[in-house]
Amino acid sequence: MSEHLSGGCQCGAVRYSVQGEIAERAICHCRMCQKAVGSIVWPFLTARVEDVMWTRGRPALYRSSAAGERGFCGTCGTPLSFQPVGGSEIDLSIGSLDDPSAIKPDHQYFTGTRMPWFHELASLPEKASSASPDDIERRRPFQHPDHDTTEWPRP
Repeated sequence: MSEHLSGGCQCGAVRYSVQGEIAERAICHCRMCQKAVGSIVWPFLTARVEDVMWTRGRPALYRSSAAGERGFCGTCGTPLSFQPVGGSEIDLSIGSLDDPSAIKPDHQYFTGTRMPWFHELASLPEKASSASPDDIERRRPFQHPDHDTTEWPRP
């Protein structure tokens, strides 16, 4: 099934679209991904390189291993991609999609390095924020909206 997805970084300097088949929807628990995205897991989708179009800017690249390089926004640091060297596919961060709920992972990799408490997360108690309205306003992100724009930042 062909998908049409869009996404980008937090500041809006890098935007992309995906038009085509999604080959994979997964979560990676490997230590390299944990460090690269600053989290305990990396949810990603895999698409063909020719189906991904960088519509604003391009990611900065870091060669994270002999196997491939990671793409991220050089301005805000948002992790965006992993591409095997010479590969015909690219992995994109599900969290960078405009609608991350559109892609549900269906398997996991490197579960040997999964955090031992990972399965307990869903049962943690939920707590409301104790932040004041002023604190909430100060924490409001300066991020790009979850859709394409003709200009960003706004004039």
